Amino acid sequence: MSQHPPISQAPRPLSPNIQHYRPQLTSVLSILHRLTGVLLAAAAIGLVLGLWAVASGPSGYTIARAACTSPPGLALLAIATWAFFMHLCGGIRHLLWDAGRGFELAAIYQGGWTIVGASVLLSALLWLAAWRLVP
Repeated sequence: MSQHPPISQAPRPLSPNIQHYRPQLTSVLSILHRLTGVLLAAAAIGLVLGLWAVASGPSGYTIARAACTSPPGLALLAIATWAFFMHLCGGIRHLLWDAGRGFELAAIYQGGWTIVGASVLLSALLWLAAWRLVP
């Protein structure tokens, strides 16, 4: 029977040590990708509820329109729009990674800032187009 060395009584360090951890763009975007996925699932439920209200008749339509055009409703729609584009751009980035592209450190950071900028730009363009097209 072999003897194992004695186990140290010193407390094991936690990894990562949150007091000394500095969030990086890659970790923040990874967390945001997951959060936007959850947000989009909640938005899909809201969409179904809104369509159900509209399909129920004129009173449901009035309620759904009032909810969507109220300041909190518009804020939620804007956040959902950004979440959609953030998740979409992040997904495209992951597809590029699956193809074996963009793993150099400079490309990782350039791609990260690109999806942040693209999600904001695409959201703004969609809202601008909607504002101009919808009376």
